[in-house]
Amino acid sequence: MAKRQNESTAQADQLKEDLRHLSDTVEELVNATSKDASGEMRDLRTRAEQRLKDTRQRLEARGERIYEDTRDSLTHQADACDRYVHENPWTSIGIGAAAGVIIGMLIGRR
Repeated sequence: MAKRQNESTAQADQLKEDLRHLSDTVEELVNATSKDASGEMRDLRTRAEQRLKDTRQRLEARGERIYEDTRDSLTHQADACDRYVHENPWTSIGIGAAAGVIIGMLIGRR
C-alpha cells in the first residue's frame, strides 16, 4: 500500500513538473512572438494559449478527482480499522501492548 502511494506521489510530482515546464515554454513562446504581427503567428499563438488553458483545466480536474479518491480511500480504511477495533477489542489491546513493548525495548537499548 505504501509503495503504491509513493509511486502515485512520484507520478503526480513528475506530472506537475512536466506541466510547469510545458506551461513555461508555451508562455515564453507566446511572449516571444507577441510582436510578430503576421496572421499565421497570431493563429499559432491563439491555439497555443487555448491548448494550454485546456490542459490546465483537465489537469486541475484530474487533481481534484485524485484528491477525492484518496480521501474516500483513506476514509474507508479508517472506518475498516475502527470496525475491526470495535469487533475485536482484546486483539487490538494485545497488538497495541506488543507494539509498546517492542518500541520500549528498542528505545531502552540506546
